[in-house]
Amino acid sequence: MRYVAALFITASLVQPVFAQTWPQRPVTFIVSQSAGASPDVMARMIANKLSATLGQSVIVENKPGAGNVIGAQAAARAAPDGYTFFFATSAALVTNPYMLKTLTYDPVKDFVPVALVTRSHQVIVVHPDVAARTLPELIALDKAAPGKISMSVDGARNLAGVTAQALNKRAGTQFVLIPSVNINNGLQDTITGRTQAGVFSASIVEAHVKSGALRAIATASTRRLVAAPEVPAAAETLPGFDFAGWFMVMAPTGTPADIVKKLNGAIDEATRDPQVRELAPKLGFELDPKGAGTPEAAEEFLNDQLALWARTTQELGIEPQ
Repeated sequence: MRYVAALFITASLVQPVFAQTWPQRPVTFIVSQSAGASPDVMARMIANKLSATLGQSVIVENKPGAGNVIGAQAAARAAPDGYTFFFATSAALVTNPYMLKTLTYDPVKDFVPVALVTRSHQVIVVHPDVAARTLPELIALDKAAPGKISMSVDGARNLAGVTAQALNKRAGTQFVLIPSVNINNGLQDTITGRTQAGVFSASIVEAHVKSGALRAIATASTRRLVAAPEVPAAAETLPGFDFAGWFMVMAPTGTPADIVKKLNGAIDEATRDPQVRELAPKLGFELDPKGAGTPEAAEEFLNDQLALWARTTQELGIEPQ
């Protein structure tokens, strides 16, 4: 009995030790998209602040490919020791499960939510030659000549592609969706007029909208951008239309709970940083005024989003492939 009691006491002392001593070496955030993409931009912004708070470097490691699968799989298989985390996209966590029959990771079983970092808005843009300055005008153009307007998307089964499909279904339009090899190719297609419209993240199109190379006609969500309040939300035309992306930090399952809690607190502090608060909206990112919230709140949000995508894919008749 004394031996069992000693084991119990020892085990009860282990958990606090993790939080007191972690981190003792650099921490890695795996990003499942390429350098310069929206999640990479936000991950590096947060990592920079975390490095100062935690007293160790926070390294962003890009592992793009296969629709976020390569990076997600690498993060899921990482040692749950508090030194590797997944800076996850909404596509990796809630879109892929409904798009892919065979997924080499389980968003729920393989990960533990740490914190919801930010939302990343998509923007519906058009080439300046298109005679539409609002979403209703673009819809009217298509209905006057169905199938004449082409729209660049990131892929038929990725976020922008599903957003465009939902737009067609709910608005009764027939925009021709043109999947691009990568997001930069699709962007250039719209800038040059090879496609008349496109759906892209706000951080990618911001500079081109400011220069006049593209015209923003709506955010693909229920909210206007803080940095561009003159651009209406699509939900103002199509009630309930909400296809914002978001980023969440996830830990491999088995990561000590006190490390998850400590990192959550550090991320919450980073999202409250005045510099981050000033820069994020300019890049199309929306931070919660209350901060990053708790791991439990992140888990609840994730479950709600999984349910939302179950309904969306059913509405659009999308089956896993």
